[in-house]
Amino acid sequence: MIEIIPSLYILEGKCVKGENDNEQVYDESPLIIAERFQEHGLEKLHLVDLDGANVGEVVNYHLLEVITEHTNLSVDFGGGINTDGDISKCFEFGAKRVHISSMAVKDRQFFASCIISYGRSKMILSADVINGKISIAGRHHDTKIDMMEHIDYFYTRGLLYLKCADITRDGTLVGPYFEMYKDILKNFPDIRLYASGGVRNLDDIKRLEDIGVYGVIIRKALYEGKITLTDIERFIAQPA
Repeated sequence: MIEIIPSLYILEGKCVKGENDNEQVYDESPLIIAERFQEHGLEKLHLVDLDGANVGEVVNYHLLEVITEHTNLSVDFGGGINTDGDISKCFEFGAKRVHISSMAVKDRQFFASCIISYGRSKMILSADVINGKISIAGRHHDTKIDMMEHIDYFYTRGLLYLKCADITRDGTLVGPYFEMYKDILKNFPDIRLYASGGVRNLDDIKRLEDIGVYGVIIRKALYEGKITLTDIERFIAQPA
């Protein structure tokens, strides 16, 4: 069954709606929200340190530690990770995996070496895409790097996990870019692909599952009640 992973964006210790929006989603702390996810049967969490992404170094280690110490959620963590020390510290504070975007563009050889040194099960390539090209630096800097070429570089060097988001759909509730995900899986059939951006409802999630997507990261649909935690709990409980 496809993995359903809720996303938390952290800015100044609060959960926010998006990368350029500091409107608080919940009055509760990130820990309370994470605990609620766990209560409804979710097992994983996508945690993004926007403060870290903004300054170029991880800031919210303490929230990562609090969540991993007080829940059983498997957390993938990213935002501001640029050095080997950053990666080591993320694992030290409880991350199960780290997702890397900018650093994988700025220093390809280093990220490829991390796949080997830390293990392919611990590293996620985060590819934010616009018009088939990679975007980095918190999605504020578009590159001329072709998405497929970028993925292929790391795929041939052992990459297992890929998170891919079409920036034009992120936070829009217009539906995922299904054709892009089909193309990725056609070219890289063994990759474990996480889809992100545009998810509106459970039908979208079922369709992603049907085309072979390994997991889906949801945010806006969850926070705006298009998909409820009870919906997810029932979906998870369905026979495989």
